[in-house]
Amino acid sequence: MRRATLDESLSESVKKDYKTAELAHCDRVMLDYVDKLTRHPARVQREDVDALREVGFDDTAILQINLIASWFNYINRVADGLGIGR
Repeated sequence: MRRATLDESLSESVKKDYKTAELAHCDRVMLDYVDKLTRHPARVQREDVDALREVGFDDTAILQINLIASWFNYINRVADGLGIGR
């Protein structure tokens, strides 16, 4: 994130706890969705996707958010399962 935004302070605050970081409302809603998808994927409901739409994400963006978060969740589990990085 630091490389994309060139804002080390923002990157560190999001890394520490995105809920207390200074973020645009749409970014916070997106991260709430990603957090729920990561921690409790079976609990994601239509209302979660609707919340993304309400802050301006279209269907393509919502799909991209979902795919990117899901890919990172998947690849991290693969790495963990193989003991990579330990």
